[in-house]
Amino acid sequence: MSQLTSSGSGLGLGHSRHLPAWAPWGALGLAAAFSAAVLALAGFSTAGFLVLTAIVFTIVLVVASRAVEGGRKATDRFVTSLVVGAFLLALIPLVSLIWTVVSRGAARFDVEFFTFSMRGIVGEGGGAVHAITGTLIITAITTLISVPIGILTAVYLVEYGRGHVARAITFLVDVMTGIPSIVAGLFAFALFVLLLGPQARLGIMGAVALCVLMIPVVVRSTEEILRLVPHELREASYALGVPKWRTVVKVVLRTSVAGIATGVTLAIARVIGETAPLLVTVGTTTAINYNPFEGRMSTLPTFSWFSYASPTLPADASINRAWTAALVLVILVMAFNLIARVVSRAFSPKTR
Repeated sequence: MSQLTSSGSGLGLGHSRHLPAWAPWGALGLAAAFSAAVLALAGFSTAGFLVLTAIVFTIVLVVASRAVEGGRKATDRFVTSLVVGAFLLALIPLVSLIWTVVSRGAARFDVEFFTFSMRGIVGEGGGAVHAITGTLIITAITTLISVPIGILTAVYLVEYGRGHVARAITFLVDVMTGIPSIVAGLFAFALFVLLLGPQARLGIMGAVALCVLMIPVVVRSTEEILRLVPHELREASYALGVPKWRTVVKVVLRTSVAGIATGVTLAIARVIGETAPLLVTVGTTTAINYNPFEGRMSTLPTFSWFSYASPTLPADASINRAWTAALVLVILVMAFNLIARVVSRAFSPKTR
């Protein structure tokens, strides 16, 4: 009898047994069928179906696992189900947002939208080339100002900063990180009003306002990346007699360029969709303006907001333009992310 028991254990009986690979899918199908049957009687709803299916799936899978695999494996499957469920729950708003923007924005995603402005357009037709141009110009100026300042500040804090000055800069960066965007817009507006008068509305004003929001993000992300560079690399460079400034440029920054590019991309994505600062500082216009130092400029966030908040007749034409502007803004952010990946792949240190 003892030999049969030991041999049975060797054959995989008891708690050494495992559920088949199709068991989770079977549990999911059973849970979906049960949920559909219950909600067919009580009133069907998509949200209720998904929630009930997830609960029934977890219960069925954990009970089956405990009966076949034992308590330890059942606990593992329970925690795995919770983690996967949390991940899928977090994806729901993202997928819903992307689907809504793409489906609603596709109505005016045509050649006219990218080649015409709204000058002289009251109802249907027109485009957002003036808003796209303004967004690219203001974002480019913001990036050109913010990235060097942010990277140099992070280099100072990591490589050189000591004492009260470094602590003061770190404190100011932390404070600037949490500044509401409207405060940044009011700061830039007040600054230029003192210099140019109360009627000033310029593209450079919007760039300065966005710099207040972008610089702390660049500083914080670059600082964290620079701290990940091993000190052994710095020490090896110093041992060869390389000056500190050249070590920072050739070793530290060269090693962390991939992470810095990612941080800069996140900072651009942080500011490219800001609306409140641009409403205060730049305003809006229906014509193309290539000069950020003269006159108002339109941007995609303000164009979308005005089209949705103050639609012309017919209202559907303005609302469609607003959704298409939002879609173009999402595409621009995705394009910046792809560019950052290409840059990080091209300039990151090669291991072979």
